[in-house]
Amino acid sequence: MLGYIKGLAAFVEVLLFIIGIIPVNSNINYGGNKYEPIRIENPMYIVENGESDFSIVTADGADECIMTAADELQTYLGKISGAELPIVAESDFSGKKAIILGETELENSITEIDRTQIGEDGFVLYSDGDFFIIAGEDSRGTLYGVYTFLEEYLGVRWFTPELEVVPESNSVIIDDSINRKVEPSFTVRRNDCAGTNDTYRARTKMNVSFWKEMPEYGGAMTFVLWDVTLDKLVPDSLFAEHPEYFAMNPDGTRTTDHVCLSNPEVLDIAIENGRKAILACERDSKYIHIGQKDNMNYCHCETCEEINARYGTVCSTTILFTNAFADALDDEFPDMTFTFYAYNETDQPPADLSLRCNPNVVPVLCGLHKACRSHPITECGAIDGNENFQNLFMENEPSVAEAHVNWTKVADRTFIYDYTINFLNTAQFFSNFETMQSTMKYMHDIGITGYVYNCGDGHYAAFNELRNYLLCKLQWDVNADVEYHMNDFLKAYYGEEAAPYIKEIIDIQTAQVKATAHAFDFDWHYQSGFYPFYTVNRLDKLWEKALNSDVTDEQRFEIEVANLSWEYFKANQYIGKYSFLNPARQEANEELYDAFISHGLSRVSSFGLIPTDKSTVDFSLRPFNWR
Repeated sequence: MLGYIKGLAAFVEVLLFIIGIIPVNSNINYGGNKYEPIRIENPMYIVENGESDFSIVTADGADECIMTAADELQTYLGKISGAELPIVAESDFSGKKAIILGETELENSITEIDRTQIGEDGFVLYSDGDFFIIAGEDSRGTLYGVYTFLEEYLGVRWFTPELEVVPESNSVIIDDSINRKVEPSFTVRRNDCAGTNDTYRARTKMNVSFWKEMPEYGGAMTFVLWDVTLDKLVPDSLFAEHPEYFAMNPDGTRTTDHVCLSNPEVLDIAIENGRKAILACERDSKYIHIGQKDNMNYCHCETCEEINARYGTVCSTTILFTNAFADALDDEFPDMTFTFYAYNETDQPPADLSLRCNPNVVPVLCGLHKACRSHPITECGAIDGNENFQNLFMENEPSVAEAHVNWTKVADRTFIYDYTINFLNTAQFFSNFETMQSTMKYMHDIGITGYVYNCGDGHYAAFNELRNYLLCKLQWDVNADVEYHMNDFLKAYYGEEAAPYIKEIIDIQTAQVKATAHAFDFDWHYQSGFYPFYTVNRLDKLWEKALNSDVTDEQRFEIEVANLSWEYFKANQYIGKYSFLNPARQEANEELYDAFISHGLSRVSSFGLIPTDKSTVDFSLRPFNWR
């Protein structure tokens, strides 16, 4: 009874926020440790008045990743100061001042660096007045050290693949007594934004590309097979002769929607096809994936049901199958890691924690797509697809967060496969900015080792470029100051004058959604928060100020793109000029369609493109129908 009363009180409070009787507090804490600028107590001049006595020194015969690091450092020091520092092998170095990259003999005469104490992709920065050392755990770590040095010490920014900011100064100064070790929060990081390329992936320190090895950037995590793979390991073509290889429906019929993971013949077929795939792979890939089709039609045969009941999760058969698959191939391919999806019906860990993954088996956890994104994951128990009064307003256990804890108990390594946009309405504001840092820190703290994002690759709307930039920062350092990096991005991307207006818009929308709704990765148009009329008016005026700011043409274009997410929301909610009371409502919808097309936005949803033939669009319908 007490829980019901609390739920009713919460419902009333939401109504008051929606009506506008209670104003929403838009003072948002985006999380992370406060950014502290680099301090220089005793200056060490790398460049002074456009001149430099320094060389960039590498080991003799340095690999191509170290040479990329040297080239990038030389290029950006030149862009900043105009000075071109020579790149020399250490056997040719005869100077007295140097930036030393990677492992060299020269390093040993300056300081002692124990690389066994540096985590994967980590590095050490060390200076003594004459020498500055950037020493990675391996070559890729050294490259990441160069990028961190350029960003944190010299102010270079790579906001998007197209937008970089390089400050200009005739002097480059660092402190003469730097001694710092830097390691990433997650060893596996992936977040491909729209327009990404190998260079941008390296500059944002993302080390997963799935299909490209990127040796010039120190290599990347690639897969022999990735995503939906069971249909390749156990082809659907076998169904005609062997329906028993495939999933049994509850009514006893069979379907190719899934395979029967308890059938030993299925395992044998998968092992053989897995072996062939590994041997045929032209990349030096060290990962192969077990991934089911995107549905809930798992096998209900007697054996599968008994196994799943025994361990208390539908994922039991997947874990046992992947373990056996790995056991069969481990001797032949000892460096291979075997991953599997914990997704949809398989996202829950075993209730019986004695069922463990092999050391070389890694679950890829996709369960966060069910969790609310507008409230902290450790507090909010609302789950997508369960929109009842109790789920939305009464106290729920944070079961999604708790499930991830148990996954770390049954696997030595665990990767998150996360989502960052609303896939049903990609053009709509998605209120996850406030919870990104706290969610990622929680995952790091419970022992998650990798973070792979499906960040809406190719989607260009609703502040997705900002979101992707912040996610890269947090994947590298879960304690990054989100507000600092957000403001940094907004000023460069939208312009100094417009940035405060855009920031206030994000604050207001984040607060309003948090107060009046839950945010899920598959929200319909009507689920993106509720706004009283005075908040709508306030946001309209902020957008007007942003659009009329003194900015470049490129920045104004990006403001217009961002504004379309607000117009899209209003049109779907019949707000303002999109109201049923406006005789020109259809014309307003048509103008919005034209703006989408002219600004290069090809979709309002992940599940379909906007029609390019305007004559096929019914503008009496709301724009969520443009798919």
